[in-house]
Amino acid sequence: MQSYKKLVQNTKRKAAMNSLNVSFYQNISIVHPEYFFIIGLSGIPYSSYYYIFLFMVYFITVIGNSIVLVIIALERSLHSPKYIGVFNLALADIGETNALIPNMMKTFLFDSRYISYNACLANMFFVFLFSSIQSVTLVVLAYDRFIAICLPLRYHALVNNTTMILIFSAVWAFNSSVVALMVSFITQLSFCESIVIQSYFCDHGPVFRLACNDNNINKIIAFLVSVLYIVAPLIIIVLSYMGIFLALIKITTWQGRFKALKTCISHLLLVGIYFLPICSSYIAALLVSLTPNARVISTSLAYAIPPMLNPIIYVLKTAEIKDIIRKVFKNRSAPIREHV
Repeated sequence: MQSYKKLVQNTKRKAAMNSLNVSFYQNISIVHPEYFFIIGLSGIPYSSYYYIFLFMVYFITVIGNSIVLVIIALERSLHSPKYIGVFNLALADIGETNALIPNMMKTFLFDSRYISYNACLANMFFVFLFSSIQSVTLVVLAYDRFIAICLPLRYHALVNNTTMILIFSAVWAFNSSVVALMVSFITQLSFCESIVIQSYFCDHGPVFRLACNDNNINKIIAFLVSVLYIVAPLIIIVLSYMGIFLALIKITTWQGRFKALKTCISHLLLVGIYFLPICSSYIAALLVSLTPNARVISTSLAYAIPPMLNPIIYVLKTAEIKDIIRKVFKNRSAPIREHV
């Protein structure tokens, strides 16, 4: 424990010396460090087991989402607007998991806590990009369900493959621009005191708070990004389901209502799994002062668990995918039975 504290203190001291030398000799106004030090979990015995657990989550996530991607790509009956959205969600899940967990394994299990300045910004960009894609994809899937139930006669006119491809192309372009803008403002900050990031990756908030010059624009952008990708999507999804429930009331039979509602169960579960952990972390941080370790555990689980559960939910709750998997197993078992 003492050696760990000495390491952190030495890191801070080296950062201050390096930054002062750079600013003195090169006479520049903005000081960028050569590297950051990611602190992760500190003072917790056997914390390596937690990272091993996250690696198991990573393994299940990659396998599960890869299966969903392959099934949707190969099965022509799933080339529909809804499954274009599911494909996009699985792609974002794999992207976020790969941007986050392998770096955590390298950082903490192999004690490589130093990350170069440029690598840190790249890590920040990809984690927030894929997370924002997940959020907006859930909004697009809510739109799909809203049109299907509230305007069924106009569904094929308003929601088709071309429309969904255009929507997701715009989503990727817009989100990439917003996240790139957020990360670019980090380059306007000077880091002349501490380079110790109180997180488990190059998180935007913990990084810009280390700056020794004015970081108000970064605070504003952080707030706007939170509203854009957490608050606004949740409000839109809630409003869409209010419209869906009003439409369900107009259906005369309970059978008809249940049949329509059944098509929304998978999406509702995905929404709950994605937004509840993130909103809980934000609310907890506002109401009580979370310790750095508590924040690391809560946010890492909020990022890691939903991508693992999403493919499981779609396999278990979606009739089309279950039928395809059953056919695959039947086709494989048939030759074995004939041989026997």
